[in-house]
Amino acid sequence: MELFDQLRGLIGLAALLGIAWALSENRKGHPGWRWIAGAFALQGLLAVLIVRVPAVWAAVGLANDAVSAVERATIKGSSYMFGYLGGAELPFALKEGAQPPLIIAFQILPLVIVFSALAALLWHWGVLRWIVNGLSFLLRRSLGVSGVVGLSGGASIFLGVVEAPLVTRAYFAKVSRSELFQIMVLTMATISGAILILYATTLRQTVPDAVGHMISASLISLPAALLVARLMVPGTDADKATAVEKDEPGLKYEGSIDAIVKGTMDGMQLFLAVIAVIIVVFALVAMVDQALALLPLVEGDPLTLKRLFGWLLSPFMWLLGVPWAEAQAAGGLMGTKAVLNEYVAYLELAALPAGTLGPRGLLIVTYALCGVANLASVGLLVSTIGTLCPERRAEAAGLGMKSWIAGNLASAMTGAWIGLVSWGG
Repeated sequence: MELFDQLRGLIGLAALLGIAWALSENRKGHPGWRWIAGAFALQGLLAVLIVRVPAVWAAVGLANDAVSAVERATIKGSSYMFGYLGGAELPFALKEGAQPPLIIAFQILPLVIVFSALAALLWHWGVLRWIVNGLSFLLRRSLGVSGVVGLSGGASIFLGVVEAPLVTRAYFAKVSRSELFQIMVLTMATISGAILILYATTLRQTVPDAVGHMISASLISLPAALLVARLMVPGTDADKATAVEKDEPGLKYEGSIDAIVKGTMDGMQLFLAVIAVIIVVFALVAMVDQALALLPLVEGDPLTLKRLFGWLLSPFMWLLGVPWAEAQAAGGLMGTKAVLNEYVAYLELAALPAGTLGPRGLLIVTYALCGVANLASVGLLVSTIGTLCPERRAEAAGLGMKSWIAGNLASAMTGAWIGLVSWGG
């Protein structure tokens, strides 16, 4: 039974691939078994290298120290603006045993603004562009994707749903349908740098080295996203891979000050958007729960949206490697992520009572939730592409829900892989 538990993730991976193939627009037009096996193996290789090789994990873990330094600097700014609400010294004594208040809007979310400004500055200086081009090169050489898709994959690690398409906006008019879908799924299956920091900061008390795990999740999800995308919307023989004509992405700033100002403004919009989404989502969930509470009790407790998600998705999470005793809690979190918002799911994960998820189940869930594939992101991504390239608006809209499914399948594959390689430690 222990061996079955250890290898159950492989059954889950096969099931995820089967779902992608079953939803394919052309089941006979898949990219070839050799390419599928290569993309599948690359995910496993990345998972083993990042999580199991101490030197690689140590290098990834350096990001935790860097984030801590930026977090301390951000607290200086938020403390100045918001006083003790933003992290400054309390002007009153706490009751015995009480903890200092953690106010997300004033102490955690300002990180989004600071990291957005830093990302824009590093992009202008060429640091992020160099890294993005490097990731693009690795994707092109390892998986044979086109230059535009490779560039989009590299950009999606650092830039958000709105910013990432700006890097490849000059090519939207000429990419094939398959390439367009790959670009959309790469965006859905990963998280941007600023959001990554937000999520990792939220989970720092629950998941050790959370920043490193978030970085790892996005990297492993790149080949997963491409594999699922090419299964669901295969290219045709008539398609020609779109090459990047010049090594100059479409996201530009006039100077360092311009980068800081625009990055700050973009971060401020994200800051306000996150606050608004959290308020609305929690309100909607509360209203649904109030309506469900009017129904008869089930097992002595009222029905809730989280319980329904848990029952519906618990077999799915069990297949990914989560123990059955933890599968209902994990399923509830996955449903919250896919339908509502991944940050809400991470907030709920951080608030779970100790022992609800074991160490392995906690890692699987953390990686499976790491992607922006939720219903709100579908509208945001489609509207962004439609604005940048009006002639592809209808096509992007038609692929929107497919990209939502594919993004969740890809992040689930990453969770299954991490469950396999983390077994026993």
